[in-house]
Amino acid sequence: MSSLRLTAVVIVPVMFSIGGCSATPDFDSKFGYAVNAAKAQQTINRDAALNTDPVAGIDGTPAKHSIDRYHDTFKAPPPSFEIFLGGSSVQSR
Repeated sequence: MSSLRLTAVVIVPVMFSIGGCSATPDFDSKFGYAVNAAKAQQTINRDAALNTDPVAGIDGTPAKHSIDRYHDTFKAPPPSFEIFLGGSSVQSR
């Protein structure tokens, strides 16, 4: 392999690498813009954290029972049952 060809094989990839790095400032300036825009679109009240009023709603004891029932659903899977679809049956979880 000639010296010129060896030099081209080494220099060309290095030049492409440097060329790729020079384009990143434009991309870096917009990094995270899509995530921040999505969060802003999903926020109803941006000042919700400043509200110090307690939330009116369910009392402590009923809330605890509700949460306990919710946690119990993870202890055992729900029972499976069979669905009849006009000549064929499907097992459902």
